[in-house]
Amino acid sequence: MTHSDDLFARAQAVTPGGVHSPVRAFRRVGGAPVFINSARGSRLEDVDGRQYVDFCMAFGPLILGHAHPMVLKAVTAAAARGWSYGAAEAGSLELAELITGRLPWVEQLRFVNSGTEAVMTALRLARAATGRSRVLKFDGCYHGHVDSMLIRAGSGLAGGVADSAGITPGVAGDTLVLPLDDTSALATLFAACGSELAAAIIEPLPANHGLLPQRQEFLDALAWQCQQHGVLLIFDEVITGFRTAFGGMAEITGIRPDLVTYGKIVGGGFPVGAFGGRREIMQLVAPLGPVYQAGTLSANPVAMAAGLATLRQLADGTAYLALEDNGRLLDELLRDLRGVRLQRVGSLFWLVLDDREAEGPLRTPAGLSAAAAARFPEFFHALLAAGIYLPPSPYEVGFLSTAHTEDDLRSLAAAIAIGAAQ
Repeated sequence: MTHSDDLFARAQAVTPGGVHSPVRAFRRVGGAPVFINSARGSRLEDVDGRQYVDFCMAFGPLILGHAHPMVLKAVTAAAARGWSYGAAEAGSLELAELITGRLPWVEQLRFVNSGTEAVMTALRLARAATGRSRVLKFDGCYHGHVDSMLIRAGSGLAGGVADSAGITPGVAGDTLVLPLDDTSALATLFAACGSELAAAIIEPLPANHGLLPQRQEFLDALAWQCQQHGVLLIFDEVITGFRTAFGGMAEITGIRPDLVTYGKIVGGGFPVGAFGGRREIMQLVAPLGPVYQAGTLSANPVAMAAGLATLRQLADGTAYLALEDNGRLLDELLRDLRGVRLQRVGSLFWLVLDDREAEGPLRTPAGLSAAAAARFPEFFHALLAAGIYLPPSPYEVGFLSTAHTEDDLRSLAAAIAIGAAQ
């Protein structure tokens, strides 16, 4: 047994499934998970001393790589001053000023502890602002483990069906679910019940069921329908915020959401989320308004220091040029490889193990065939054996960071060629 095997056996005795977030258990790929001991730059080292080039990057927040020197310096200095106050402090002010000063659709924001918490509060805020109860989400988008978001499509327009035990029928019935990339279904639903909707929430670049880039026309149609029916548009940019551009997909699409949720990069790899939007909506949040939200560790000074140091490194745009250079190199390295299709937007990429010809990118969850998903476990372990760490699921996306080198990308491409041939 490896040390990882031993630790996993011990963990299963004290933790459900042996992990603290389901995907870490390797259920989608089989075998025991790798336990990590340390990380720096583009590399992970496990408890058995094996090293991997990391293309999971903690599922997205580490756009500068592991233990970036400037972030580490800021975090160390913050911790030396005390790591939790439960009181007002200046770090969150500086980070909020940086974001609101750069993103005109975020006139005010509040920091919370996770993307899930940000989504939960944004939905509560939307209901309060509109006086309506129902919300719309899209199949293939993930918005954290909020009760009202763990819903799949039901029959017709009658509301959704719970996708997890422990969710009441009443909560499920208040959530409507539509397919992505379907403007006809969008128009039909808004015509039938647009006046009942408090909010429509979407990942403008869905990246939790594969990478599913949406047509500008579809996103424009959603924004128009929301405007016509008084529905608040929420962009979930927990993954894409500060990654596809400093302003995320709102900047790229030119669409100004009423509310936006952030996570991951906004905390520099520490547990941070945020929600923000128009001032008149945000001022409904306590203590100014009737929408309650609170958190003992919200705007934790160490996490604020990490987020501020990270965003300052990104603010001049140089990092995004370097990330795009890496992405183009990956495109080139995989262009002629059979059996693997690369879908990439900026520093986000998704490997689809499919030989089928496709006209343009896959845009809906149905695009990933059962055969492609079934090939992934063997492919994943072949790459792991070659020293490449990918997210352990065919539905998760990979992440490039500024720490990745040309050699890292060539190693990835070589391992993919070997894995695809098996």
